Amino acid sequence: MEVLREIWHRATAEQPAPAPAVVALMAVLAAVLVLTPAVWPVTRMLVTVTHEGGHAVAALLSGRRLRGIRLHTDTSGLTVSSGRASGPGMVATLAAGYLGPAVVGLGAVLLLLSGHSLGLLWLLVLLLAAMLLQIRNLYGFAVLLASAVVLVGLSWYLPAQAQSTVAYLLTWTLLIAAPKPVLELIRQRRRGGTAHSDPDQLGRLTHTPGGLWAALFLVADVLGLALGSALLLPALAALARSGAAGLAGVLGL
Repeated sequence: MEVLREIWHRATAEQPAPAPAVVALMAVLAAVLVLTPAVWPVTRMLVTVTHEGGHAVAALLSGRRLRGIRLHTDTSGLTVSSGRASGPGMVATLAAGYLGPAVVGLGAVLLLLSGHSLGLLWLLVLLLAAMLLQIRNLYGFAVLLASAVVLVGLSWYLPAQAQSTVAYLLTWTLLIAAPKPVLELIRQRRRGGTAHSDPDQLGRLTHTPGGLWAALFLVADVLGLALGSALLLPALAALARSGAAGLAGVLGL
């Protein structure tokens, strides 16, 4: 009980935000994690976990019965739920996947701006723990368990400033990475073979082109990145102002 009280105290306490230069550096590092081909498979698994979590949450909120989640070595995933094969609940469940990373990223931005960077890390641990209860393959279990253990270690042992830095890095990564799987899907659709993708299933359910759904997902994720960046950019603007003031002082202006 003492440990739980300590966790609650830390998670609800406010942490100092990193310096504006660190916020900018985390944005650059996140872009590297997303845009570097050798690193992208690891980063993409983070996106996949969020994608499948989006399906799972939407299924539960729409009254469907969650049957299980799988994560695969090729960074793909699968969330199975039961209920009506059509209707708003099924549409929402399918649509939530590609929107998940951007939505979680924006939620993370709001927590960061309120000073709850450590609360964000512990919330992610809770979400991973909830997904562990629904995972249905060994590889997926190992991925979620390892991710949760790493987050617990960072949340417990790192100093507050470092914890905030990690939280900003995760947030930037989700925001920047969100559009990329959609772009990959659009390229795959041009070559065919995506009949079971979320946009194509949505197209059949709503009698609209699957490509339209893919385009909507891309627009929504790009808008999420733009909005998240706009909310985090005041810190970068402060950095620019302080740099300009310092330069003016050196020049005697």
